[in-house]
Amino acid sequence: MKLGFIVNPIAGMGGRVGLKGTDGPEVLEKAKSLGALPESPEKAKKALKELLPIKDRLEIYTYPGAMGEDEAIEVGFQPIVLQKDKEDFGPENTEEAAKKMIEKEVDLILFAGGDGTARNIYNAIGTAVPVVGIPAGVKIHSGVYANHPKAGGELALKYLQNEEMKIKEAEVMDIDEEAFRGGVVTAKLYGYMNIPLEPELMQATKSGGLGTEEAALDGIADRIIEEMEENPDTFFIIGSGTSTRPIMEKLDLPNTLLGIDIVKNKELIGSDVNEKEILDTIDGHKAKIVVTVIGGQGYIFGRGNQQISAEVIKKVGKENIFIVAPKNKILSLEGRPLLVDTGNDEVNSMFNGYMKVINTYYSETIEKVEGL
Repeated sequence: MKLGFIVNPIAGMGGRVGLKGTDGPEVLEKAKSLGALPESPEKAKKALKELLPIKDRLEIYTYPGAMGEDEAIEVGFQPIVLQKDKEDFGPENTEEAAKKMIEKEVDLILFAGGDGTARNIYNAIGTAVPVVGIPAGVKIHSGVYANHPKAGGELALKYLQNEEMKIKEAEVMDIDEEAFRGGVVTAKLYGYMNIPLEPELMQATKSGGLGTEEAALDGIADRIIEEMEENPDTFFIIGSGTSTRPIMEKLDLPNTLLGIDIVKNKELIGSDVNEKEILDTIDGHKAKIVVTVIGGQGYIFGRGNQQISAEVIKKVGKENIFIVAPKNKILSLEGRPLLVDTGNDEVNSMFNGYMKVINTYYSETIEKVEGL
């Protein structure tokens, strides 16, 4: 069995520091200056560990250093490094790696990154071989990613061991990061790649809500503002998304649609804040978090709101989290649970069970939540 293994080691670094991605060298340098640390290598290792049961029967082809070699060796594999004299993390290297893996006739490519990484691999291989994405980026709109890193490894193992496993085409989506930082989402379909058909382990393509939600969102905003009035001197951390935007609009405050804002006594305390700014602001004070659900996928933490990190959640406490989502957005999940993927197993497991979701001013539902 032959596996191609690619890691984009800088994927996701812009999340906690509020940069909404790391596309481009200038943005990467800014992320580093703000204290961003690599997260993708650890997620890649978590996936690769699931393949240890077939270690003696598996050839892993990868690229030098942090692009896969280091992670594979640390897990316990002896990978075949395809380009030993080069260690660069640019998109052209990802594409080059994928092309070389096709030449080696790999059975599957397992890669860690975000939507930009998926685009690079699509550019190189199209539908030549199936792929499984390990979610590690800030932007995860594409349908080629597993629900979480461990699921990526589980799916790769299943596919490599089962020649009869069906495959299907899944969308490769990406957005304009520069516009994204300015509060505008311009998602574009770039093409399709083949993935193993295992819906329980793969996440859906991100989708918006269904139908007219204006009245529901208006009621949700009133409900949260009442909570603010009943909890003076409490910091409210307002998550990203259109479902939380009406809260800020009703307060007549500027809203970072795709970032995180902090409100206290109905006044704006912090706009488009990063993880460190949140932690510094709430240190020693009462705080609550307001987040919504990603339509079609179900994530409440770990996709697009990495600034609300595991450390932030631990400081605030699960009991001080409001989940808001119109009923149509919940229905779009078709019975699947809400998901939490903070990168911290302890915090993820805190959420296993059921939580209340505010659907309108008057109504709420109890939904199953799964920590990944």
